[in-house]
Order: sequence, then C-alpha cells, then structure tokens
Amino acid sequence: MISMQDLGDYTLADEDLLDVQTITDAMMTTGQSITELAIRFFLNLVVCWILIQFFYYRKSRRRDYYFTFMVFSSAMLMLLYMMGNVEVGVGLTLGLFAIFGVIRYRTETVPIREMTYLFVIIALAAMNGLAPVYKLTGVASANPHYVLSAGTVAVMLIANALVICLIWVLENERLLKHTSTKLVLYDRIELIVPERRAELIADLEKRIGIKVDNLEIGHVDFLKDAAFIKVYYTLGKGETATIDSLVKAKDFVEQ
Repeated sequence: MISMQDLGDYTLADEDLLDVQTITDAMMTTGQSITELAIRFFLNLVVCWILIQFFYYRKSRRRDYYFTFMVFSSAMLMLLYMMGNVEVGVGLTLGLFAIFGVIRYRTETVPIREMTYLFVIIALAAMNGLAPVYKLTGVASANPHYVLSAGTVAVMLIANALVICLIWVLENERLLKHTSTKLVLYDRIELIVPERRAELIADLEKRIGIKVDNLEIGHVDFLKDAAFIKVYYTLGKGETATIDSLVKAKDFVEQ
C-alpha cells in the first residue's frame, strides 16, 4: 500500500517537474530575438568584409570571388541561426551546405588561396551564428528570463579579432617571405648536371628574369634535348603568381 508520506513525495516530484518545464520554456522576446540576429549578422558581415576587402581582394582582384564570399558567409550564418533554433540541429545544416558546395564547386578548380578563404568565412559564420548571445537568468525565481551576455559578446569579438590578426600576419609581405614556383621546359640539358648547377641558375635568371632561390630537375627527354625544371623564387611586394597554379607538368608532357 502507498502511504501518505509516499503520496506527498510523488506530489513534490510532480511540482518539481512542472518547475523545470516552466524554466526550460522561457522564451526570448521579439526585441531580444531581433537584437541577437542583428548582432550576429552585422558582426559576421563586418569581419568578412574586412578579410575580403583588405586581405583577399587587395592581392587577387577577383570580383567574382568577392561576391561569392560575402553572399556565402551571410547565407551560411542565416541558415545556421535559423536552423539552430529547431530540432534539425547543426549537423544537418552543415551537411546541407556541404552538398550545396559540392554541387557548385565540383566542376571548377578553385585555387587553394580561394578555398582557404572560403573555409575561413564558413568557420566565422558558424562561430558567429551559434555562439550564445543571451543567457538565462532568474532560474531560482518565479520569473526566468533572458538577458544579453556581455561576456559572450566580448569573447565573440576577441575570437573574430584573432582571426583577422592571424590573416594579417600571414598576408603581410614585410613579416613573411612569399615564395612561388615556375615550371620551365628547359632546352640546355647539358647544364642540369650537379657540377654545372651555378651555370644553370645563372642562365635561368637571365632568361626568365627572376632570382632563383632553388630548383628541382624533373622529367628529362634526351631525344628532344629538353628537361622540366621547377624553379623556386621570392615574390616581390604586392606581386601574385596565380597563373603558376593553373599550369601543371602533365599539361606539357606529350602522351
């Protein structure tokens, strides 16, 4: 038989359950939701604009990727924010964007620098779209509610600033040595032997107009008196060498 004390315990447990449900059902007001969305959206927009305008576009001058990065970042943040509030979860959201990315980019060779910036803005959108901006307070009272978490917003600002600083360091010619490569189909194969390396470097510098830092000897064709040489050199301030990434050795080898 159930005693009166046991019945009282069951009643107390039910009341506790109702209290937990009341707390977990606390909702943000419309104004708070709009404020949260505005903070996330404009913070992400400003940070991505700084990265693209002052670091990426300053060197590449690619307006097509400029548009793609800005729209992709904003759309990614909005999708994560909206779907993060429903039961589908973040995993499905990222999976959907992965599918969209494969459909769009699988038929086009995206340079490694552009792909790196794409991953950076996706990471920023995920961070800015999922970090909790509001926190629940008043749990112990009868009126639980949400308030803006200044600490979380500060952490978001610091995290975005750290990403900007990292890319600034990596893109700064004065701090880092930028190197590139050229693939040369060379005709004077008598100079490719190790004991004539100095003559080979001098001839390459005279003919292609760059200072050679290092080189590698590749495929040698004695029937045509030609060899493939990979030349390493240092880029000047503000120079880019995106065309070198479009030229592969296999494009020159006759099948």
